[in-house]
Amino acid sequence: MLLHLHAENPQARNIKTIVECLRDGGVIIYPTDTIYGLGCDIFQHKAIERVCQIKNIQPSKAQLSFVCYDLSDLARYTKSISTPLYRLLKSYLPGPYTFILPASKEVPKILKSKKDTIGLRVPDNLITRSIIQELDHPILSTSLPGEMVEEYTDPEVIYEKFEKLVDIVVDGGIGGMVPSTIIDYTKSPPELIRQGLGEWEEEMHN
Repeated sequence: MLLHLHAENPQARNIKTIVECLRDGGVIIYPTDTIYGLGCDIFQHKAIERVCQIKNIQPSKAQLSFVCYDLSDLARYTKSISTPLYRLLKSYLPGPYTFILPASKEVPKILKSKKDTIGLRVPDNLITRSIIQELDHPILSTSLPGEMVEEYTDPEVIYEKFEKLVDIVVDGGIGGMVPSTIIDYTKSPPELIRQGLGEWEEEMHN
């Protein structure tokens, strides 16, 4: 199903349709503040396995992150956040960043990396955050498989390519081509893993 949502005022009925699909173990493709993402409910094991099959990866080795509604939602899935780190996260989020942090007990075992870390995101995208708010917990996020970055900006082209693999392609308009910036905050000093859309001056945070 290709489901169109208004970027500034997502239709509540369509948000409910997406959330019902996620709760039933569905897999979706959805817009973020960077590129379109592939995702599912973090508590639906079979859906996580489906996402990993589409990507042709093992869950424990996958670069999967959680898309959270806000900082308090994010804080549930990592170990205690210090005041300086909270201030830093607050200054960058919502925004095009993924922070790698120590995983809390709330993170399903299937999704923890061997290092017991998890990538956490709060995108500046109303459609995504409306879905998460209605679902009442984060959704899984990973990039679409392959290298067809330019094609993956157009939801109709995405739908043609993935309609048999996913349940819903959420059309939130033309997406970006640059992924989020990834910073590993389990390292000291923090390590820039990928320079993406978000500006990050490494020297400032050492």
